Amino acid sequence: MENENELDSEIQYAFLFGEIAIMKGFISAEQLEQALEEQISYDLSHEHHKLIGEILLEKGWMTKDQIAIVLEKLIKNQQQPLNAK
Repeated sequence: MENENELDSEIQYAFLFGEIAIMKGFISAEQLEQALEEQISYDLSHEHHKLIGEILLEKGWMTKDQIAIVLEKLIKNQQQPLNAK
């Protein structure tokens, strides 16, 4: 069960990361979809998890600075109630 919860958290994180990156105009929905598909494929064939930001960086779709901006927004969102702006 713990592995299932970890997987759920990782999937939720990847989607939230992607949503923010799309809202900021860093990537398209199609790029996110491709990166998520690659992440799932990689996870099934390797022993370790590959972060969505890592995949987007490798593909040249995001820069390290853009990833940092998205991560900062993710952290801020975790510190605030969902309804707060």
